[in-house]
Amino acid sequence: MRNQPDPAAVGTLLRHVLELLDGDVAAVYEEQGMAEYRPRFSPVVRALVAQGSLSVRDLAEAIGVTHSAASQTAAQMARAGLVTHTPDPLDARRRLVGLTAEARSLLPRIEAEWEATAAAMAELDAELSMPLGELLAEVAQAVERRPFRERVAAARLTG
Repeated sequence: MRNQPDPAAVGTLLRHVLELLDGDVAAVYEEQGMAEYRPRFSPVVRALVAQGSLSVRDLAEAIGVTHSAASQTAAQMARAGLVTHTPDPLDARRRLVGLTAEARSLLPRIEAEWEATAAAMAELDAELSMPLGELLAEVAQAVERRPFRERVAAARLTG
């Protein structure tokens, strides 16, 4: 068994779990001949398939990440030949992120892996005391209600 992070080191534990899950999904993509494709690309692909080309700001909103994270992911995807950045015909200051023909040709394989990943996640969830996605959403909502920074500051005052 691998070394496990201290359960009190929640940030380390979250990163460890993410590395385990994303690492295995990335390995599946590599086995399927899509070595350049990363699990973090899937929300972007899903949003672009559903909504068409989007500005980075709209893309960030669609997938629930910061503008910076969406921009970095789109840049990685562009280097992998999966998206293009083109001027917005309605606003020359903005650039639109859109899927390339190469990305569209991979969609059947990507969608098959999404389905397999969702089924594997359902199997994992069945082993847990509550579904992981629900727990993480609950954590995110609690931290949005009262930022962790405030909780740490309050603990320092009372501790």
